[in-house]
Amino acid sequence: MLYAVALKLTRNATDAEDLTQNTVVKALRFHDKFAEGTYIKAWLLTILRNTFINEYRRKVRRPTFVELSGTEPAKTTAPDPQVPYEPKEYTSQELFELLDDEVKLAIEALPEDFKQAVIMADLEDKSYKEIAEAMECPLGTVMSRLYRGRKLLRERLEGYAKDRRLVTKRKA
Repeated sequence: MLYAVALKLTRNATDAEDLTQNTVVKALRFHDKFAEGTYIKAWLLTILRNTFINEYRRKVRRPTFVELSGTEPAKTTAPDPQVPYEPKEYTSQELFELLDDEVKLAIEALPEDFKQAVIMADLEDKSYKEIAEAMECPLGTVMSRLYRGRKLLRERLEGYAKDRRLVTKRKA
């Protein structure tokens, strides 16, 4: 009976055997705590349940360890230091050309202030502060223009994203 309950709790035969054994060991160790005239089955099931809960809490708090097989170190993925490499800085126009026509048209259709903010933030990877300085406007205005520009893009490109399965169903 203890094993059946343990199996239901752990959903694993090995863990159920361990839990049953730990329950019996605790019951034997604390047999003097058992009050005569009480129902032994209920007493054992209480020990089983409490043991399961305590072990579960202990496992949750303990970090997960992964044992690596093999003693050799992993191959390095770092670039070869002997080969010189300097990444090319692309202009926003060059990056703009990499976009699909539908995306280009959606960006081109944005009001000029929104378009400029979106291009600087998303294509040129500029910070809000840099955009504010370039557009000569307050930081809050930049954040507002980015929010509104991106919202317009989302609305215009919704069909494009669905066709390419780039978007999941939004929550209401």
